[in-house]
Amino acid sequence: MKKILFVMLLCFGMNTVNAQMFKFGLKAGANFSNLEGDGVDGSTYTSFHFGAVAEISLLENLSLQPELLYSSQGTKVDAAGAKDINYNYVTVPVLAKFYLTSKKLSLEAGPQFSFLINEDVEEQFEAESFDFAAAVGLGYNITDNFFAQARYVMGLTEANKDAEVTNRVIQLSVGYRF
Repeated sequence: MKKILFVMLLCFGMNTVNAQMFKFGLKAGANFSNLEGDGVDGSTYTSFHFGAVAEISLLENLSLQPELLYSSQGTKVDAAGAKDINYNYVTVPVLAKFYLTSKKLSLEAGPQFSFLINEDVEEQFEAESFDFAAAVGLGYNITDNFFAQARYVMGLTEANKDAEVTNRVIQLSVGYRF
């Protein structure tokens, strides 16, 4: 009987540790993007992103935050009669998350891998199928479940085969962790 009770307590304790070490959630928000570089004269394009987020606790104040997002971004073309440039990506940011205050305010930074799934551009532009970027931002846990994030994503590779341009995106997000 003591062995069974010990095993049950051990399993319950491991389940509690795992729940504290791994959190899963959903997030959505607004993108304010632009293409920066030669060949495109544009202004801020407003769109959206949504997807799944996980947080894996590594140390007391350090976590790993991988995400899987659908992100619509591009640029609003200022030239008369030209159509806005819109790229739709599946993005995979993998961020180190350092808590500046006790599990509330965090600094987030890391690489982002983006895979083009759809483009809505004029025929003279051909998008690259992969975009590599650096992301940095702040996160705030409003409650144990609700959070808000602000992030800047700077493309490090060219987003277009025909013009030397890179993606620049400001993301504002809200989310819920289960």
